[in-house]
Amino acid sequence: MKVAISVPDSIFHEAELLASALNKSRSQLYAEALAGYVRTHSARNITQRINAICERESTALDSALAAAQFQILSRETW
Repeated sequence: MKVAISVPDSIFHEAELLASALNKSRSQLYAEALAGYVRTHSARNITQRINAICERESTALDSALAAAQFQILSRETW
């Protein structure tokens, strides 16, 4: 699919140099960059990354913090 976009001149020139250095077309460079951005910022990917951290690190609350949260939540109407 063809798409017209606007980018600052400085980024365009840097991208041209990079595409040339990598022996890639401009289209290929932009498509790969956009794919990487979408992959990195997708909600699913972010959730997976958070879940991976939670598997490695303790997610237990400090007992004083847990008690304070319980006290505050017990006053809420559900």
